[in-house]
Amino acid sequence: MSRINTNVQSLIAQRVLSTNQIGLSTALERLSTGVKINRGKDDPAGLIAAQNLRSEGRALNAAISNADRADQVMNIAEGGLQEVSSMLTELQGLITATASSAGLSAEEKKANQLQIDSILQTIDRIASSSNFQGIKLLNGNFDFKTSSVATGVAGFKINGAKYSGSSLDVDVLVTASAQQGGLYLSAGGTAIDLGTGSSFVIEIAGALGSRELTFGSGTALSDIADAINTFTDVTGVQATASGTGLKLSSEKFGESEFVSVKVVDEGGLDSGQRGIYELGAADFGTASTTRTSTFAAATNVITDRGQDIVATINGVTATGDGRTARINTDMLDVEVSLDTSTSQTLGAVGSRAFTITGGGADFALASKVDIAGKVSVGIGNVAVRKLGNADLGYLSDLASGKSLNMVDTNGTDAQKVVAEAINQVSALRGRLGAFQKNTIGATIRSLGIAVENTAAAESVIRDADFAAETAQLTRSQILVSASTNILGLANSQPQTVLQLLG
Repeated sequence: MSRINTNVQSLIAQRVLSTNQIGLSTALERLSTGVKINRGKDDPAGLIAAQNLRSEGRALNAAISNADRADQVMNIAEGGLQEVSSMLTELQGLITATASSAGLSAEEKKANQLQIDSILQTIDRIASSSNFQGIKLLNGNFDFKTSSVATGVAGFKINGAKYSGSSLDVDVLVTASAQQGGLYLSAGGTAIDLGTGSSFVIEIAGALGSRELTFGSGTALSDIADAINTFTDVTGVQATASGTGLKLSSEKFGESEFVSVKVVDEGGLDSGQRGIYELGAADFGTASTTRTSTFAAATNVITDRGQDIVATINGVTATGDGRTARINTDMLDVEVSLDTSTSQTLGAVGSRAFTITGGGADFALASKVDIAGKVSVGIGNVAVRKLGNADLGYLSDLASGKSLNMVDTNGTDAQKVVAEAINQVSALRGRLGAFQKNTIGATIRSLGIAVENTAAAESVIRDADFAAETAQLTRSQILVSASTNILGLANSQPQTVLQLLG
């Protein structure tokens, strides 16, 4: 071709050179930044995926920080609870020492009571001073708040609750009643009538132990009941004179409770309809019309066991223990104790037992902020006015001038209160420890793995492969050099037309 106005070969060389320079520039940029997606046009879909993964990775790292912070909060709470446990153990020892009245002067008792007062004050001080960045941990600040407690609910404990609204109703439905162990001993009168010189010898046993008792002819049933009740703390069995018989029942409810009767010597008390009867399951105050055993045949032990309550809480089948029902799910960990009448009425409570309106220590332990990633833990108040229960009393009742002080009482009831307080604090420590070990520990490990995998996925999409990019750089350098030389040749080619002009 001999045209000079349009140098097509030069235009082609320029286009190719421009393309090769872009490739060289891209390779240099990727090698200098270390990533292969520097702007949207490099890989639109890859950029979206990489940004999402980067955001997820940042959220995962924040969740790990939250878990670490939660662990530190629990450590501080555990430190306070450990000291409270030590104080309660010391308190138990003081009660036992003070209960030994022989050889213990009034001044020594008062001195021990001063120590008890000091321990109670220390427990209150620990409860009010254990804090994380000024946030109180053991004063009930992180306990759950409730309202609208239904009649029949004797007590409840909320260990954890998650809900999306402003409140959560806790519904309880009794499907099988709680029962005591119980037997009825029909004596045919208000006093036992035995043969001449005979004795009525029975062995009463319960969950705590047994005692053998002997009664003579003419002993009133009320006196027999009083004698049995003298050993209730030893046997776990209580007695009541009822009509022409004696009602025996376990002190507590549940399958672990029972009443056993063994007649060692019936003493001639075996005529007519006298003997041992079971109490009605539906009506514990009424004896069965069918005799279980005569007194003469009761040389083998006759036993009746109690029954744990069967109930559902918010539609979930609960675990029963006496009159207390409990569920432990990811959304709700709660136990509810019902009074005697309510626990023995099928369908009792029925709907709302109480409403959770707030509270709890909330921790976000997942990258996504929603109810599934939230963990809520209840930390109760460990002040002395809260440790114990309404049936036994509270630690505050052990203070000077109160009903269970060691100067004026024998310490039996006080020791029960302290034992209950020890159980409550130990249960709280165990629950927080399980939260640290299983929930927080497992969360940190799983989130760490998730961070690694997320970073690896982002790296595959975004990061530059230096081996490939170096090869591309070398290729682009060669092509740019070649294109430059070709462009020079293409630009010089039209000069050959001058040879036609001579």
